[in-house]
Amino acid sequence: MSDRPIAAIILAAGKGTRMNSSLHKVLHQVAGRPMIEHLLASVRALEPQKLVTIVGESREQLEKQLENRVDFAVQDPQLGTGHAVQQAEEALAGFEGDVLVLYGDVPFVKAETMRAMVDRLRAVDAPAAVVLGFEPEDPLRYGRVIAQQGRILKMVEYKDATGDERACSLCNSGLLAARSEDLFALLNRVRNENAQGEYYLPDIVNIAIADGHNCAVITCDSPDEVSGINSRAELAAAEAQWQALRREEVMAEGVTLRAPETVFFSYDTHLAADVVVEPNVVFGPGVSVASGATIRAFSHLEGATVGEGVEVGPYARLRPGAVLEKGSKVGNFVEIKNATLAEGAKANHLTYLGDASVGAGANIGAGTITCNYDGYFKHQTTIGPRAFIGSNSALIAPVSIGADAIVAAGSAVSRDVADGELRMVRADQLIKPGWADRFHDAMKKKKADRK
Repeated sequence: MSDRPIAAIILAAGKGTRMNSSLHKVLHQVAGRPMIEHLLASVRALEPQKLVTIVGESREQLEKQLENRVDFAVQDPQLGTGHAVQQAEEALAGFEGDVLVLYGDVPFVKAETMRAMVDRLRAVDAPAAVVLGFEPEDPLRYGRVIAQQGRILKMVEYKDATGDERACSLCNSGLLAARSEDLFALLNRVRNENAQGEYYLPDIVNIAIADGHNCAVITCDSPDEVSGINSRAELAAAEAQWQALRREEVMAEGVTLRAPETVFFSYDTHLAADVVVEPNVVFGPGVSVASGATIRAFSHLEGATVGEGVEVGPYARLRPGAVLEKGSKVGNFVEIKNATLAEGAKANHLTYLGDASVGAGANIGAGTITCNYDGYFKHQTTIGPRAFIGSNSALIAPVSIGADAIVAAGSAVSRDVADGELRMVRADQLIKPGWADRFHDAMKKKKADRK
């Protein structure tokens, strides 16, 4: 049975009213990634043959986000989890394999856990369904799994549970695995005779047990793995949970975090061993940092590639397309966007480099900017190796500065500068001896006359 195909049904039809947001609940981000994308990344590790997402409220947002990557089924009206899963029957018509039922607002379920559910379903005792259970410190109002040695005796929702059943600490995560040939046949027999008047997915377990079939429960390693996100507070808690785990991982991989609790990563941040990260650094999506680099305090990086031994910050901003090659340096209050600094190039402070290529060993003086946008189009600035750009210069793109060239401080350069050339573009200084003294005297007298 190990070669049976796998399908996954992801429930994402809920309104998410507690989020109080026009954005669909499962599109709210954790670590720079919509929560449903976290879940899909884990599911895809199982190489599912079919993926079906159940949509309802604001479904056009999900359809746009997941277009051409999943099939969709609509739940309208929303009559419970069992009813939601039923909506996937048409999308899975003709599918013969094992089906995982997952939740779009439970994003951190590991691929290994999903695999364990499928493996248990394929065990020699062939359970009709496998439920993922967990044991939280406080069971709260979760549904309970009444089981003995991994075999389920009964599934019960909290509102329908007796006092003894509520005393059970094994809770139902909602995640379930079943064979396709069993799942929809069981769902067709579910009734809504309960406190909520809804069709509960766990009832298929009770029906299968009543028919004399075995149903099994496995338990995940940590309750955090099956934490649902239904409010802004829970979203913040999920972010904190994810960040804390990732900080531990990167430090174990050889990265130094001076103040771990102040550093924030994105889902795809990659830091090599021997990177040092100072306090209050934020990594947006798409950042890779090579060994020996130092990211100094209060820097923000997104879509950037940082090479070996590079120094960034403090108070630096690297935007998408920033590439800092080996030994280059970006200092305080420097912003880089869609620009490359070749090996050993430096922009130490108060600089903006956008749509630019900076050659090896070049030095960019304080206050330099590339004027890359004309109000309609972006233009490129090229700075050659070992060029020296004096402080407070404006390089008006498109423009090229040659190798070993010098741009004098305060220049506004709009034409190419040849290799080894000095370019000075500024007005001659005008000197008027005594003018300032006379000005101050006149203004002081004028001010006194107004009193």
